[in-house]
Amino acid sequence: MNKEMTAKDVVKVIGAFKKDVIDVWIDGGWGIDALIGDQTRIHEDLDIVVQEKDVPKIKELLNDEGYKVLRRDDLTENYFHMADNNGHEVDVTAIHFDENGDGIFGPVENNEMNPHDSFNGEGIIGGQKVKCVSLEYAIKFKLDHEIAKHDSEDVGVLCKKFGLELPEIYQK
Repeated sequence: MNKEMTAKDVVKVIGAFKKDVIDVWIDGGWGIDALIGDQTRIHEDLDIVVQEKDVPKIKELLNDEGYKVLRRDDLTENYFHMADNNGHEVDVTAIHFDENGDGIFGPVENNEMNPHDSFNGEGIIGGQKVKCVSLEYAIKFKLDHEIAKHDSEDVGVLCKKFGLELPEIYQK
C-alpha cells in the first residue's frame, strides 16, 4: 500500500473541491510546500481546513474519489480523516468564521481560534495555485504541539526560503 500523498494526488483532490467552488486551505506539510512552491519531502497525507457548512459536500466529493471516513475515538465531526484503498489520506479540520473573520474550531466552551490572517496564504502545488495557511501561522501552528522531526525540517525550510530567523525551540 502506497502511503505517499503525491502532488498529483493533492491536485486531484483539490480539483474536486474547486469544481464545486468549495474553499479549502492547505495545512500541514503540504501547506509548507505550497508556500515554498516545491515539494521538499514525502507526505503521507494531505491536511486541509474547510468551513463546517461544507463538510457534507466534502465527504460526498471525497467519497466519489474513493475515500471513506476512518473511524477512530479521537476524531469528531469537525476533525476527521478519510482514506482510499491506496493508502492516501486526507485529514480534514472544519471551522466556522465568526463576525471578525476568525476561524473557530470546536464547541464554544473550549474552541480554538485561528485569526483571519492565518487564512490568507497562497501557494503552488503541482503547478496549481492553492489557498493555504499563511507563512506566519504555518510556523506558529508547528509550535503548538509536540515537535516531530518533520516539523523541524518544515520550519527550517520555510525560514531559509523566506529569510526568517529559526524559532528558538528549533535551534537546539
